Amino acid sequence: MRKIIYGINISLDGCCDHAKFGGGDDIQDYFRRLLENVDLIIYGRKTYELMVPFWPEVAQTQSLNESGNAFAKVFSDLKLVIVSKTIVNGNDEQTTIIRDNLKDEIIKLK
Repeated sequence: MRKIIYGINISLDGCCDHAKFGGGDDIQDYFRRLLENVDLIIYGRKTYELMVPFWPEVAQTQSLNESGNAFAKVFSDLKLVIVSKTIVNGNDEQTTIIRDNLKDEIIKLK
């Protein structure tokens, strides 16, 4: 049975805007190490649209610094699950969309 790990970029004062964090390489390295131990990620539509196609493109072009490129490589190798009623399709065959019965679908994934 899979373990579910919850991860979010949030400051101690409750700020959830990734553009306002200054950690840079430290945050990317932390999440890269975390993602190295998982086989899929579950995102809502908005987070998915922030991450894809940006990180898969970086994985192909290796256009960032060492930390960013390493994160991109790990990210692009993972299966993605999107929870959304509005998104039409995923970016590739590694992407699955959950539209209904969220609880049941997550239990199946676990």
